[in-house]
Amino acid sequence: MSEEDAQMIGRDLAVTSRAAKIKLYLYTKQNPTVPQLIDASSVESLKNSNFKASRPTRIIIHGWQNNYLSDVNVDLRTAYMQHGDYNIICVDWSANAETINYPLAAQRVKGVGKQVAAFIDFANTNVGLSFETLEIDGHSLGAHCAGFAGKNVKNGRIHTIRGLDPALPLFSYDKPADRLASTDAYYVESIQTCGGLLGFLQPIGKAAFYPNGGKTQPGCGLDVSGACAHSRSYEYYAEAIVRNDFPSMRCSDYENAVDKNCGKTYSANKLGSPSNDNSASGSYYTPVNKKSPFGMGA
Repeated sequence: MSEEDAQMIGRDLAVTSRAAKIKLYLYTKQNPTVPQLIDASSVESLKNSNFKASRPTRIIIHGWQNNYLSDVNVDLRTAYMQHGDYNIICVDWSANAETINYPLAAQRVKGVGKQVAAFIDFANTNVGLSFETLEIDGHSLGAHCAGFAGKNVKNGRIHTIRGLDPALPLFSYDKPADRLASTDAYYVESIQTCGGLLGFLQPIGKAAFYPNGGKTQPGCGLDVSGACAHSRSYEYYAEAIVRNDFPSMRCSDYENAVDKNCGKTYSANKLGSPSNDNSASGSYYTPVNKKSPFGMGA
C-alpha cells in the first residue's frame, strides 16, 4: 500500500467515525404504521408528537445496510403494538449504515450511540422519558450502537438493552469498552444466533441466550453467509414479545450452551422474557423450531 493510499484510508475513517445525523421515527397506538419524525433537539417536536412519558419506551436500532423500514424494525414494532402500549422509536442511521463498506459502517457505531444517548437525556429532561421503563433493542451493528448509548447517557441508566446477535467482525471480546457490554444497562441480554461468523460466540449480555447452540439455526439450510441465522435473533425476539414461548436451560458456561449440554431442566428464565431483568444471568441453551412459531412452548 502506498503512502498516498494509506493517507486516503485514514481520511475516510476520520470522516466516517463522525457519524452522520440520525433520524428518529416514533410509532404509537395512535400512529401504528405511519411514523412521526422527531427532531432530536426540539422540545416542541416531542411535545407535539404522540410521545407520552407515561408509556414505556422502546428504541430499535437496525444493523448494517438497513434502515428504519427494514425487517428488524417492522417485526419488533409490530410485536410491541400487539403486546401493549409503547412509545416505539426506530432509529434510522442509514446515512451511516447503507454502505457496501462494512469497516466504515463499523467506525460510525460509536457516534450513532452517542447521538441516541443525547436524545435520551434530552427527552428525559424535557418530556420525562423514564429510564426505568426504557429498553433499547439493537441488531448486529445496532447492538453496539445500543451499547454506546448506554455508555454515554448522563441523566440515568438505561434499564434494559437487548443485543440481537451483536456483530462480531471488527469487534473484540477482549475490548468491552468498544462494543456492547454487560454493564451498559441495568440489564443486558444477548440473543446469539450466528456465533463465530456474523455474531459473537462468547457471551455478551449479563444473560446470554443461545438458540440451537448459537451457531446455526434450524430452517436456515446451508446458510453459508450466515444471514438467515443472523436475522433469526430478531425473529425470535419478536415472537417472544408476543408469546413468551422460549423456555431455556441454564448452563454452567457458554461452551455447554453451544454444545447443548445443559441437562433437561428448564430454567424459570425464558429467552426475551420481560421478567428476566431481575433474575437472569449466565448462559442459556434455548431449543427452537425450524419455522414459526419458533419457541418450544409457553
